Amino acid sequence: MKAPRGTQDLLPGTVETWQYVEEKLRDISARYNYKEIRTPIFETTDLFTRSVGETTDIVQKEMFTLVKKGKDEYTLRPEGTASVVRAFVTNKLFGSPDQPTKLYYMGPMFRYERPQKGRFRQLHQYGVEAIGSSDSAVDAEVISLAYTIYKSFGLKKIKVVVNSLGDAESRNAHREALIRHFEPVQDELCQDCQTRLHQNPLRVLDCKVDRDHPSMKSAPSILDFLNEESKTYFEKVLAHLDALGVAYVVDPTLVRGLDYYTHTAFEIMSEAEGFGAITTLCGGGRYNGLVQDIGGPDMPGIGFGIGLERLILALENEGVLPELETGLDVFVVAQGGTEVEVTATRLLQLLRSEGFKADRDYLGRKFKGQFKQADRLNAKFTVILGDDEVERGSASLKVMATGEQVDVPLSAVADKIRELSEGAGQ
Repeated sequence: MKAPRGTQDLLPGTVETWQYVEEKLRDISARYNYKEIRTPIFETTDLFTRSVGETTDIVQKEMFTLVKKGKDEYTLRPEGTASVVRAFVTNKLFGSPDQPTKLYYMGPMFRYERPQKGRFRQLHQYGVEAIGSSDSAVDAEVISLAYTIYKSFGLKKIKVVVNSLGDAESRNAHREALIRHFEPVQDELCQDCQTRLHQNPLRVLDCKVDRDHPSMKSAPSILDFLNEESKTYFEKVLAHLDALGVAYVVDPTLVRGLDYYTHTAFEIMSEAEGFGAITTLCGGGRYNGLVQDIGGPDMPGIGFGIGLERLILALENEGVLPELETGLDVFVVAQGGTEVEVTATRLLQLLRSEGFKADRDYLGRKFKGQFKQADRLNAKFTVILGDDEVERGSASLKVMATGEQVDVPLSAVADKIRELSEGAGQ
């Protein structure tokens, strides 16, 4: 039996990296006052078709939809924003006086796509959503939060790219210009783009197949169609980013692949050599109509999503993953009669209750084999028990790094380990 294609088992030795990343993300979220939310792994299919968009690749090609049981059809969540906004509406968080509601999530998402480097069918995503404010400073804060995450991990070769998709009036004007631009070459585009052209022409600009087609370079820019309100809003976002010290590039060709985006859109990309053809690490933007589309009041929102596999890949690529502490504090080495075994069990429990990471042998190995196991587990100390030690009411405590060994009363083993640890700076 093998794991399903596009999934992976995270084993000891690897999972510690994930724990390190997750802990850091939680810490940064708290500094920005974002609270964790946990939503179901599956939702009604209608939630994603209405919010993400029926013409998107996610809905048309990538969703894992479950077989109907009764009237409802369910889909494993392909992204986090729709679920969070649904929870915001369902639980009437819009009634809180503390707005915007600032939330973050972390967990598995599911997309049926071709597995490749850093991209899986079960992927893991961290994301934030700030719902309830149309202040341009919130846009800048969200972008700054994403930027801070990558910088805090030590990544240096990253680029922030921003664009404005404008309001409904601006997008409609741009939409008509795109249709006029691409219609003469429609037959030269891929089948998906031919279908999208009149349904959602902005998606044509996001096509991976036709991105090198000459018409892409000369396509009308959304920035040329922004009305005064949208233009002013975008200028304010950029001014706030300047104030926050976030370096960015304005790219009028940047569009996000989901239908709910309005005004600000952004991505963070890796510029490190050898990272691969797909350089996007993070993407997000504003979605002012989404809450209302899902059945809530007319409230604006903005957020982003970070693929954790892609983040870890970037950390490995730039060589900034730290050496993580995975060893034991203490390994109890015991050999002898029943009283020795019982004493070892009692001592092990005492050490754990004192806060030490501790273990012992359970395979009846001789002393030599137990010391080898202690080495494999990177134990800092070994506590050695035999018939003589138990009869004296003591144990031999060995510092593994130096080989230093001292005799200690059983009642004082924990205190002696703590004393030696503090003296060695461990």
